[in-house]
Amino acid sequence: MNLEPSGSITSETSGELSSAAETCSRGKRRSVGPTAHRQAKRLRTVQQDGEATQTSGRSPSISVPLDRLPQPITQSELTELLHYAALGRTGGVKQPSWCRLHHQKRVKAVNVVIVEGLTQSHFYKHYLTLRHLRTSYTTRVTFTPSPTDLASGIFSGEVPESDAPSQGHSESSALHKALRIHPVITKFGTRRRGLTAYVLPQEEMIKKHYPVKGMPGFEGFVCTDCVDCVTDGSPLYGLDCEMCLTERGNELARVSLVDSDGNCLLDDLVKPQNRILDYLTRFSGITAAMLRPITTTLRDVQVKLRQLLPSDAVLVGHSIDNDLVALKLIHQHVIDTALLYRRDFGQKFKLKVLADVVLQRQIQTEGKKGHNPIEDAVAALELAQYFIKTGPRQVVELHLEELWGYTIVEESADCEPAPKPSLRFVDILQTLGRSVAYLGKRSDLTLDLSNQQWHSSDKKVLASFSRRTKCSFLSLLQLSDHLKRCHAHQEHQRARANLRDMCVVFAGPFPAGFSEREVRRLFHCCGPVRNVKMLTTTVRVHAEVEFALLEGAVLALKALNGLNMQGQSIKVQRPVHESMLDLDLTLDALMCDSLNTSRLYAVQLNPSMAEDLRISARVNGRASDAGCPGVTSVRAANGLSSAKVNGTSQLNATRESKLTEETIRETFGHFGSVERVVLPAKRGKRARHAYIKFESSADKHAALSSSEDLREENYLVCPSLTPPHLPSWVSAAHTGSGAAEGEERTHGRTSSQDQEVDLLMGKLDRRLGKLFSSLPEGTLSVVVLLGDTSAHGCPGLCLMEVKREE
Repeated sequence: MNLEPSGSITSETSGELSSAAETCSRGKRRSVGPTAHRQAKRLRTVQQDGEATQTSGRSPSISVPLDRLPQPITQSELTELLHYAALGRTGGVKQPSWCRLHHQKRVKAVNVVIVEGLTQSHFYKHYLTLRHLRTSYTTRVTFTPSPTDLASGIFSGEVPESDAPSQGHSESSALHKALRIHPVITKFGTRRRGLTAYVLPQEEMIKKHYPVKGMPGFEGFVCTDCVDCVTDGSPLYGLDCEMCLTERGNELARVSLVDSDGNCLLDDLVKPQNRILDYLTRFSGITAAMLRPITTTLRDVQVKLRQLLPSDAVLVGHSIDNDLVALKLIHQHVIDTALLYRRDFGQKFKLKVLADVVLQRQIQTEGKKGHNPIEDAVAALELAQYFIKTGPRQVVELHLEELWGYTIVEESADCEPAPKPSLRFVDILQTLGRSVAYLGKRSDLTLDLSNQQWHSSDKKVLASFSRRTKCSFLSLLQLSDHLKRCHAHQEHQRARANLRDMCVVFAGPFPAGFSEREVRRLFHCCGPVRNVKMLTTTVRVHAEVEFALLEGAVLALKALNGLNMQGQSIKVQRPVHESMLDLDLTLDALMCDSLNTSRLYAVQLNPSMAEDLRISARVNGRASDAGCPGVTSVRAANGLSSAKVNGTSQLNATRESKLTEETIRETFGHFGSVERVVLPAKRGKRARHAYIKFESSADKHAALSSSEDLREENYLVCPSLTPPHLPSWVSAAHTGSGAAEGEERTHGRTSSQDQEVDLLMGKLDRRLGKLFSSLPEGTLSVVVLLGDTSAHGCPGLCLMEVKREE
């Protein structure tokens, strides 16, 4: 076992890593001919496409968009998936908003295992022991603990009622027959739903000539960085533009953007590119004097909007297609209030009329000179929010006469509404003749299921399930005694502390007077730093640096260990704890994790820091690490001529580095097709590091093998280690204050207790592996680690996979 202070990642225990290392050592980027690279890439693409076609034609699969992975799911979102898996579109259930279940009609059964007492922290703390769970389940998302019983919530949750009039549900039948053909009811039904129900589908956007990527006429348009799908919790932004008439037609002259609270984020005048023929002042409020000093261009506004809008933003506007065309902007998720408040025969209400009737607000009044785009953007936003909150049926009934111009005359001959059928998930399944089973320890379900079995232990629960001759369509197993012989709270604290240790390095000695801020800036070049603790002795200054990501600690050990600071070499090393004994094996396993096989981690150094590292490497040589291809060690550089690494010039220059998706794609696109670039950063902050997802693992290894070339371009790279569903590795640990962390570390436990927990985890994993093997092909298997609902608890974890033919 390798226990070097540098924390190197070894591959002695992994054949896959050895193969990867061989792939990475075959040559640098400059030695690969472009023709050969294109041929290899084409061959890989053909092979992958063949596999994808073969697989998709044989069985269903589940996936979560990369941009959605870092967001935890709730009990209701998990239930949303189970409803769709069991009933599908034919049962009136829509595709979940947070994931994609492909070929749902081929799902043969659904199996859910609920494991009480385990958290996300436990999963990663015992990552090596849980071999089945980490290798068989290719989709993992953080699960938000719920105080209510999950099993009861799954069975008794109501299935969303289909709103198509042809379905003939009770709510539609209870509606007056005159309203059943109303344009709003016909389009949106009667039930109140979330905002995703009103986001324009791409088919409708294409039909109505909204800007859509790849469609003719929009070739020069700029695309915002959108996620593939939004959720009902996605933020709404109001947008409105004013135009002037130029030689080329209407061109943008003013743009306004407001957030979901109506706060103005952007209100800019824009200089049209072509000669203005008419300022359209009576509509736009724009005059020649207003535009004369303006230098802001359309391109400037596009850049600002891309920066202001988060990836899951939903734009709201009235006839927003005109605004997007004026902006030459493509945004995938929009709500058009002109299409929410629909009229017959495709006619549209004016925004002024809707604001007056619905919002009781006067806009675009005669006394004002032109429209106020901020006012119009807020009005459109509030109209959408009102429609979503109120629901289409109430909107129609409350404003039927004022907006649509007719009243309803009650007829005594109208029939009494039919009794409303049960919408409970379990009732619908049993009505359809699909069997439902529950196996657990306690009869805490007050439901009349077709098959309920109570057992005294988890072992009996699993044994009973394995003996079943016929698998129920929906089966739910609840396990709760896997840690009964351990102190669960103490184990939870230990898991938190151990996960934190994996992101910690000790560094020093630093020059006298070196501050915490200077340490943070120095180590920030390797990744986001979560916490710095100065350790000052009588003579020397050291520091404990906690990164937010595993990759940050790995790069710090490689790039900064041995760096010369004012004639003094600093040493960077791992903490010495029992939790670090198997760290090399854990990092190996994480690097081979199916979630990370084609992902790369990269940071961009500021030029002066990069030059000092290059000088240090040339003076002392560079030692390659086979286990972490592409990451190189920097040894002591006592003769380093530049004394810049002293908290002044270089540390300040760190702020100058700028990482963008365009620069990443330009640099790393040489190695293969880049599928996605993720730039984690807080809103308003500049990204300092990136995750690069290639279409294949071979492309990633090609980039790692060219780490020398990338270092010349001021990039440090290493394989991705942090699972993509975690915004940062320490989020799994969910550590509290420094005092709390110290408490966690002081909890003692004997080696026999450690062995007992590992044995229990291993036993649980093996039993779940046997259960998974017994499932029929085409079964959606879901394992939920419930998490901790206490005040300082840790979230759970949801693992999902569709069983395929072995």
